[in-house]
Amino acid sequence: MVDFLPTLWFILIAVLWTGYLFLEGFDLGVAMHMLLLARDEKDRRVMLNTIGPVWDGNEVWLLTAGGATFAAFPFWYASLFSALYIPLILVLLGLILRAVAIEYRGKGDSQRWVELWTWCLGLGSFVAAFGVGAALALTSTGLPLDRNGDMIGGPFAWFNGYAVLGGLAVVGFALVHAADFLALKTEGPVRERAAAFAWPWGVVCLLPIALWAIWVTVRAGHPIAWVTLAIGVAAVVWWAIEARARREGLAFLGLGVFIVAGVATIFEAMYPVVLPASNNHAFDLTVTNASAAPYTLEVMSWVALIGVPLVLAYQAWTYWVFRKRLSGDAIPESTPFRAAVAAAAGGSDAASQPFAK
Repeated sequence: MVDFLPTLWFILIAVLWTGYLFLEGFDLGVAMHMLLLARDEKDRRVMLNTIGPVWDGNEVWLLTAGGATFAAFPFWYASLFSALYIPLILVLLGLILRAVAIEYRGKGDSQRWVELWTWCLGLGSFVAAFGVGAALALTSTGLPLDRNGDMIGGPFAWFNGYAVLGGLAVVGFALVHAADFLALKTEGPVRERAAAFAWPWGVVCLLPIALWAIWVTVRAGHPIAWVTLAIGVAAVVWWAIEARARREGLAFLGLGVFIVAGVATIFEAMYPVVLPASNNHAFDLTVTNASAAPYTLEVMSWVALIGVPLVLAYQAWTYWVFRKRLSGDAIPESTPFRAAVAAAAGGSDAASQPFAK
C-alpha cells in the first residue's frame, strides 16, 4: 500500500498534465493564432469566441496539477518550484496578462487599444506555453541538485537546451492543436486558414515534442515507454492523414491521442524518478522519497475519486453546450465601450444587444 499510493498519484499527476495540455493547449494556441492567422478584427473575434466559454475552466487543470504535486509529493514540489522560480513567475505573469487581455480588449474605443491587448493576449499565451514546457522538460531530464534537493549553480542553472526544447515543444503543439480546433469550430476564412496551417506546418511544429519523447525513451529504455512511443507515432501519422484530407474532427482526435501517448511516454520513462539530479543520481527524487505520508495520500485518493468525475462531467457538458461552429456572421458588430455604458445607463434597447470581445 505504501508503494501503491505514491505510484497512483504519480499516474494521476501525469493525467492532470495531459488534461491541461490537451485542453489549455488549444486555448493558448488560439490566442497566438490571433497574431498569426487573423486578417482583421472580425477574424480575431471569431477566434476568441471559440474559447470564450471554456478557457478559464481549462486553466484549472494547471492549478490542480500543481496542487496535487504539492500535496502528494511535497519534496518534488519544493525542489522543482524553488529551482524554477524565475520561469514559473514568468508563466504566472503570462497567464495573468492573458486573462486581463481577454477582458480588457473589448473595453476601449480605439483600434490602438484593441491591438495592444491583442498583442498582450498572444504574447502572454506564448510565454505561458513556453514556460510550462520548459518546466515539464526539466522535471523529466533533470536539474543540478544537492543532497537536500536544492538546486545548485545559481538562479539560471535551469536554463539549458532541454528547457528550450520543452518550451518549443509545448508552443508548437499548442499552435497545431489550436489550428485543428479552429478548423473544427469555425466556418469561413478562419477555418480555411487554420486547416492550411495544420497541414503541412503542423509537422514542423510537432518535431520538438517528438524529439523530447524520443530522447527520454532512449535514455530510460523502459519497454512500456517504447510501446506508448509507438502509439504516439501511429497517432501522429493518423493525424497527418486526416489533417491533409481536411477531416477536422478526426484530425483533432488523432492529435489528442498523440499528446496522451506522448505524456504517457515521458512520465513512464521517468518512473520511479520524479526529478532527476543531473549532477549526481544519488540525489534523485523518487516516488518513494518525495511522497507525502500514506494517510495523506489515502485521503487525497478518496477526494479525487469523488471530485474528478464531477469535474469531467461538468466540462464535458460545457463542451456539449458550446459544440456548434462559429462564423463571422454569428459575431455582432462591436459596440464602442462608452456607447454601451451610456446605453445601459439610459436603459435603451441597445443595452440588451450582445457584443463580443
